[in-house]
Amino acid sequence: MIREFGTGEVIYIVLAIRWTIALSLIAFLGGALGGLTVALARVSTNNSARLAATGFIRLFQGTPLLMQLFIVYFGLNIVGLPTSAWLAAAIALTLHASAFLGEIWRGCIQAVPSGQTEAADALAYSYITRMKDVILPQAARIAAAPTTGFLVQLIKSTSLASIIGFTELTRAGQIISNATFKPFVVISLVAVLYFILCWPLSLAAKRLESRFDRAVAR
Repeated sequence: MIREFGTGEVIYIVLAIRWTIALSLIAFLGGALGGLTVALARVSTNNSARLAATGFIRLFQGTPLLMQLFIVYFGLNIVGLPTSAWLAAAIALTLHASAFLGEIWRGCIQAVPSGQTEAADALAYSYITRMKDVILPQAARIAAAPTTGFLVQLIKSTSLASIIGFTELTRAGQIISNATFKPFVVISLVAVLYFILCWPLSLAAKRLESRFDRAVAR
């Protein structure tokens, strides 16, 4: 039965934003923890930790996110761990974010002038103290803009979770489009809502980058 595209359908699509935001936040926060671990492993003096972190990054950067979603969703069920589309999407996107944030932050840590590390060593700082009090605060300033930029990409990437049945913004648009047979109107509305979510973050990333460039120029 064909339904009319009206206020109820618009509200349904708009409310689906909350699931897109929730999934993005979970993946970003989980990815931040995982990414920091990966970044620290990448710059550590432990060869095993470096190799493990490098392999993790190459695996998740070298394979499509869609495939990762399929493997987590169907793989967990195959090994006897029934999982929901929500949980599978959260796990896959968290692993995906961990790999990309880990590599972004690794570059930011290594961008801190080597003289800072040498000064910390001269003061006999331990590895943890050197990272916590000297290196990471400076790396955080460098990382602010690319991290915000990655968050924009992560929000858009949540649309792929619709392929395993998770009802976020894109999936809600597909449902309404199939019911009303007005794909152009529905998908245009979905695109506008993604733009509203991502545009302020894109502006923030540009401003942070400009602020860092000015600070470096001084």
